[in-house]
Amino acid sequence: MTHDHDLVLRPTAAQTEAALDPPAGRNGGDLVVETLAGLGATTVFGLPGQHALGMFDALRRSSLRYVGLRVENNAGFAADAYGRVTGEAAPLLLSTGPGALMSLAALQEAAAASAPVLAIGSQVPAAGLGGGRHGYLHELRDQQASFRDIVKSVHTVRTQSQIPSAIAAAWESALTAPHGPVWVEIPQDVLLAETILPVVTAMDATPEEIAPRPELTAVAADLLARAERPAVIAGGGVVRADASGKLLALAERLNAPVVTTFGGKGAFPWEHPLSLQSWLEDRHTTDFLEDADVLLVVGSGLGELSSNYHTFAPRGRVIQIEADAGKLESNHPALGIHADARLALQALLETVPERPDPTAPERVRTVLAKVRDRLDAQDLGLERRIVDAVRAALPDAAPSFWDMTILAYWAWSAFDPRRPNTMHSAQGAGGLGYGFPAALGAAAADPTRPVLAVSGDGGAMYSIAELATAKQYGFDVTWLIVDDGGYGILREYMTDAFGEATATELARPDFVALAGSFGVPAVLSSPDTLTEDLAAALRTPGPSVVVLPALLRMFEPTHL
Repeated sequence: MTHDHDLVLRPTAAQTEAALDPPAGRNGGDLVVETLAGLGATTVFGLPGQHALGMFDALRRSSLRYVGLRVENNAGFAADAYGRVTGEAAPLLLSTGPGALMSLAALQEAAAASAPVLAIGSQVPAAGLGGGRHGYLHELRDQQASFRDIVKSVHTVRTQSQIPSAIAAAWESALTAPHGPVWVEIPQDVLLAETILPVVTAMDATPEEIAPRPELTAVAADLLARAERPAVIAGGGVVRADASGKLLALAERLNAPVVTTFGGKGAFPWEHPLSLQSWLEDRHTTDFLEDADVLLVVGSGLGELSSNYHTFAPRGRVIQIEADAGKLESNHPALGIHADARLALQALLETVPERPDPTAPERVRTVLAKVRDRLDAQDLGLERRIVDAVRAALPDAAPSFWDMTILAYWAWSAFDPRRPNTMHSAQGAGGLGYGFPAALGAAAADPTRPVLAVSGDGGAMYSIAELATAKQYGFDVTWLIVDDGGYGILREYMTDAFGEATATELARPDFVALAGSFGVPAVLSSPDTLTEDLAAALRTPGPSVVVLPALLRMFEPTHL
C-alpha cells in the first residue's frame, strides 16, 4: 500500500542527479540563502560584515533580492515593516558582535509588535564558541545571551548540515502566533567553508494555527448573548490575523461598540456607527468601557497604552482572546481564550445570536461628542489641522509609518487609517528612529503604493543615512519631518513635571538642503500648504522629503 507521504518524500530522478552532483563553488552561505529561498523568501535585508561575508557572497548566486541599509538597527526596522505588511518572515542578515548588537532595539520593537523577523547573524569561528577569551575580532562571551530576552527563539549552528534545519525551525517559530523575531547564529568558518552538500530544495515550515477550545467559546458566546452593555476592544492581533471582517460581523450581530488600540488601528471602520475610534487616552472612553457588563478583548494584552496608563478598571466580565498565552489575564482577570483572533471570532460568529440594541449608536455618539468637547476646550487647533492635513493627502491604500513624535501620539488617537494594516508605529517598544527605515521596508514589500513616513527632527537624525538607501533603490517613500528643534514630547513631559526641560533642545541641519545633497527632492512646508505639499510628494515616484517647522502640543492627559 502506498501512502501520500511516501510520494511526497520520494525524490525525482532529476533531484537525485542534482543531489549527487551539486554545483561547485558553493559554501555554507549558499546553504543559508538556498534554505531561505526554499522556505519562500524573496527579499532579505541587512548589512555585511567580515564574519558574515560568506552569506553575502552567496547572495549573488541566488534569486533573493537584497536590500542593504546603512545601519543595522534601521535594517531591522525595515525587516519589521516588511513582516507587518506581508505577514511573511523577513530575513535580516547581520554580522557578529557590534553589527549584531546594533539590531537589538529594532528586534525589541518587532517582539513588542509581533512582527516576524528572521535575524541570521554570523559568529566567531566555531573553535571560539563556548565563552573562551580567544581574542577574535567582534568576540562576545555569549552573543546569543544578548538576544535571548528579546527574541522568541535562539538557534545556534555549529556545522553546515545543521543550517537548513536551524533556519527552518527559526522560520516556523517566527510565524507561529504570536509572530515575532527569532535569532540564528552561524560561525564564520562554517559559512566560508566549501560545501559538498546538495542544493537545498523547497522546505515546509508552516506553523499550525491556534484554534480556540470549544468549551471556552461556548461560555463566551453565552456571556455575550445575555449581555446588556457589551463592548469590544480590538487590538493588533485582529489586524495580524486578518480578522477585521469577522470582527465587523460580530460587532454588528451583537450591536457592541468597538474601540481599537493604537496597535489595532484599522481593525474596525473608523466612521461606523458602533466605532468608538481609538480614544483610549480619554477618560470618557475609559468610563464607557468600565461600564460594560461584558467586555470582549481581542488581540490585546491591555498594556499601558491600551489601558489609559493602567487606570482602566473593568467592572463587568472580561473575555480575552489572545494568541500570546503569556498575555492572558496578565493585567485583568478574564475568561482567557488562547487562540488566533480569526479562528476565535469565527467560532463566536457560529454560536452568538442576534442581539438587538437600538441605543448602541447613540451611546457611541455621546462618548465621541464628549471627547470632542474636551479637545475643543483646549487650544489645539494647529495639531488637529495637521492631523487632518496628513489624512487628506494620503491615499486610502497607502501605508504610513510613524516615529515616536508628538504628531504620532496624536495619530494614535485621532488618525483614521481607512484600511486595516496600513498604519504602523513604534508604540510597541517605543524607540526612536522607526518611521523612515520601516517605510523603506514597506516600499520594498509593495512598490505599487506610495508610503508615508512621519518623524520629528530628533527621530529623523537616527535614520538620516537611509536617505542614501531610499535614493539607491528608488523607493517611493515620502518622509514628513516635523521640525520643532528638539525632542518635543520629552520637552513637554519635563516641563509638565519639573517646570523646565533639560537636554531636549537640539541643533539640527537644514533638512531640505541635506535631502538635496542625497539627490532626494525636498520642500519646506507650512500648516497651510501641508496637504498640497504632501499630496504632490506622494504622487511623485521615488523618495521625497517634506519638512514642516511646527511646535506641537499634546492634549491634556486624563490618567493623572
